[in-house]
Amino acid sequence: MKIVLTGGGSGGHFYPLIAVAQQIRALTAERKLLEPLLYYIGPTPFDAPALVELDIIYRKSPAGKVRRYTSLLNFFDIFKTGWGIVRAVFQLFSIYPDIIFSKGGYASFPTVVAARILRIPVVIHESDSVPGRANVWAASFARAIGIAHPDAYEAFPAAVQENIALVGNPIRSEIEHPTPEGGHEFLRVDKSVPTIAVFTGSLGSQTINNVLLDTLLILVEKYNVIHQCGKEHLSWVRSIADARLRDTRYENRYRAFGVLNTLAMRMVAGITDVIVARAGSSTIFEIAAWGIPSILIPIPEDVSHDQTKNAFSYARAGAAIVLKQQNLTPHILSAEIDRLMGDEAARASMRSAAHSFYRPDAAKKMANIILKIALDHTE
Repeated sequence: MKIVLTGGGSGGHFYPLIAVAQQIRALTAERKLLEPLLYYIGPTPFDAPALVELDIIYRKSPAGKVRRYTSLLNFFDIFKTGWGIVRAVFQLFSIYPDIIFSKGGYASFPTVVAARILRIPVVIHESDSVPGRANVWAASFARAIGIAHPDAYEAFPAAVQENIALVGNPIRSEIEHPTPEGGHEFLRVDKSVPTIAVFTGSLGSQTINNVLLDTLLILVEKYNVIHQCGKEHLSWVRSIADARLRDTRYENRYRAFGVLNTLAMRMVAGITDVIVARAGSSTIFEIAAWGIPSILIPIPEDVSHDQTKNAFSYARAGAAIVLKQQNLTPHILSAEIDRLMGDEAARASMRSAAHSFYRPDAAKKMANIILKIALDHTE
């Protein structure tokens, strides 16, 4: 059996593919099936070592973005996408997989078009509350469609809604459950105060980083602050934070990371009382799995409409507060954190709502669907 995974461009698209691949491996072993060959086709993978760990074969295929703002790059990327489709056709013809699993996004488009040309079965999954354009197009011929947000159901054409299953968002098994013991020692933070975690997205948000640094001295008087700021921002974030915390009593209450590896993520989740984060769908579902109250700061709608819709979908469930970036100031951020930390009943309600919003075993459900269709195709 051969299965091709496609999608990516960001961690929110890429890591659910990894989560599903983990479950495909687990289910085939459990059912004593021949171990499938797994391939990933797309531009440079977001996390290449994750592919190596799961023995997923990488095939590079270019893909052009369609930006929502005016840019000359949109014109040139038309040719990149065209070349990506041609290349994907030859790649799929040489592999001839039993099924394609697509997470959508611009990176998936050439491979899904090639699958359509070669009549290879396609299964898609949509993480956002408003489906992306690549997935809306692919839905017309996909054998099955998994969605994470209930709101996404009505956004797909009526003709394909019978193929939709509300499964949740696939999460890697190794970060699904926090590690409550040893987190303070591992992160070297103060055990006597609550902990706030700030996740600024896989690439880091300069706006959130700046606002957090401007309110850092106020926050560390009462809380530990774990700050995931993005790899490219780490050096200057640390230098500013070090300068501001030097000669204070609170240097052991702040830790900055470019990205959090698996162990660090579980440790942070195990000791955190409130999370401040962007509103990528994968981030939201990880927070929901952990059951941690959150303050979500979506990317502005003129850049990406997805995160705002995701944030308010989650907030309507009672699990989060939404702060729009245009309203974000150091005073408002610290005031919202203090308000939430001062209301145990509100935090308890948000924890309960988060657990209700989260749908466990999403990766396993998608893996089951993929294997069933792939096995039918091999007969």
